[in-house]
Amino acid sequence: MTRLLTFGFVAVLAASTAFGAWVYEGKWGSYGTGNGQFNEPIRVAVAAGGNVYVADNANHRVQYFTATGSYLGRWGAFGSGNGQFKYPHCVALAPSGNIYVADFNNHRIQYFSATGSYLGQWGSYGSGNGEFRSPTGVAVATSGNVYVVDRYNHRVQYFSATGAYLGKWGSYGGGIREFNTTCGVAVASGGNVYVADTANNRIQYFTATGSYLGKWGARGSGNGLFNKPHGVAVAPSGDVYVADVWNHRIQYFTVTGSFLGKWGSSGTGNGQFDRPFGVGFNAAGTRAYVADLNNHRTQFFKWVNVSVAPASIGRIKALFR
Repeated sequence: MTRLLTFGFVAVLAASTAFGAWVYEGKWGSYGTGNGQFNEPIRVAVAAGGNVYVADNANHRVQYFTATGSYLGRWGAFGSGNGQFKYPHCVALAPSGNIYVADFNNHRIQYFSATGSYLGQWGSYGSGNGEFRSPTGVAVATSGNVYVVDRYNHRVQYFSATGAYLGKWGSYGGGIREFNTTCGVAVASGGNVYVADTANNRIQYFTATGSYLGKWGARGSGNGLFNKPHGVAVAPSGDVYVADVWNHRIQYFTVTGSFLGKWGSSGTGNGQFDRPFGVGFNAAGTRAYVADLNNHRTQFFKWVNVSVAPASIGRIKALFR
């Protein structure tokens, strides 16, 4: 999809130009403990076939749905046994179809089949290799390697698909390769790793083994600024999407951090958010799902291309203010 948002140069285009926007399509969920209800849905992941997995944080479970929100199943309960959770903060899909869950207060990663059958786990409380202090985000590379943001150890660790320790990077601070309460991680198809450096209000990105590549962001509410970014995702287009929690919006960028667009505002209406924590995409990249934490729902949006003549540029600019 073409996302040309540099409006100052648009007038020089002789022919009509393809623009687009994310448009509200639907939602599901309400506060509660029943099937399809949520208590703080915090992250979302979408399988290749279209099923949507939601980390239902304060209900201590994972629920999954069809692409438009019909309930399919769930697993999990409060506890520390196999398949139980203490605040599952993130859910991620592997190329194998397995589901990885960051089990926040159990300080571990658990993984499951696509229907929730327990397969294995690793991690315990601590600061050593393979140990965690509240893992908040998990992502799986095309290689099958698993990346975990280790929130209060202020680092990223990565592992084989079954949890063998492979490496780490990061320490506390505000400099390059330093973090302050990391909360989200995503891996691009080429292997680069994007990290939501939450309390530093920025995104940093790295090679697959942690070599620093770049960063963007600072505290604020303008385009490209953040107020506690949490979930980060790489869309099939390659663009990088960030759940900008306290600005109640989703922003998206090029792979090197150039601002492309945004949507959302504070509220309970369609397309509004109350602390959006996670974003995910279908395989085609034509539908985006957002975990709308304090509204206890999942919303989904469709990408709409709009062809416009230069005379219509003012209307398109208004979409992105």
